[in-house]
Amino acid sequence: MATKLDKVLKREIEIDGQSYIAAISPEGVKVTKKGFRKGNEISWKSIISGDANLNSDLSASVDAASTSE
Repeated sequence: MATKLDKVLKREIEIDGQSYIAAISPEGVKVTKKGFRKGNEISWKSIISGDANLNSDLSASVDAASTSE
């Protein structure tokens, strides 16, 4: 039996030598640079509906277009 997610869980992660805080809540997931308040956030509905993949593909497309100019 899984434990119900009813409050925010925060964990520190290190990516490329930088510390980040991953906050998992009933609303979604948020990753912020340690010591900052603003970060990237995505809702569970966006993840389940596939919007997360769409956003990732769009970002990759825009990045590829801007570097080829």
